[in-house]
Amino acid sequence: MIKKLLLAALVALPIMANAQKFGYVNSQEIFNVMPEKATAENTLKAAAEKYDAELKNLQDKFQKDLADFQALDKDPNTLDAIKERRQQELEELYQKIQNFQQTASQDLQRQQEQLIAPVSQKLQQAIQAVGAEGGYTFVFDLATPAIVYQGVGAEDISAKVKAKLGIK
Repeated sequence: MIKKLLLAALVALPIMANAQKFGYVNSQEIFNVMPEKATAENTLKAAAEKYDAELKNLQDKFQKDLADFQALDKDPNTLDAIKERRQQELEELYQKIQNFQQTASQDLQRQQEQLIAPVSQKLQQAIQAVGAEGGYTFVFDLATPAIVYQGVGAEDISAKVKAKLGIK
């Protein structure tokens, strides 16, 4: 019996000597306070406002042209060819509005991806650097939909990542 306990202790000793160090971070919380994120959001907001203004101009023109067409349509002296041309112009303008909305949406999505990707990459690099510097075996992200065990030996390294990014 004593031999078995001694053998178990000898086997467990190297495992305990190589204790793993775990950390956790909330990347979403850090991401939300990064100055680069605010800059990217402001750039996107400015672009969205310009698209909204242009869309409003197109919609206002459409409403005006529609009112003109309705008045023209009520006039019994208006020739059918003129009515048809005006109706076709309205349909073309409506199609332009639809195309513009789609193009603007796609461009805003592309800009968001281009502006946010470097910020996310910078955050990931900071997390990896803190993990390497701290000798962590694993760093879990609390922002991802994963089960995280925060037991003995786990350390919240969010403050260290913020410090690495220069965020107070």
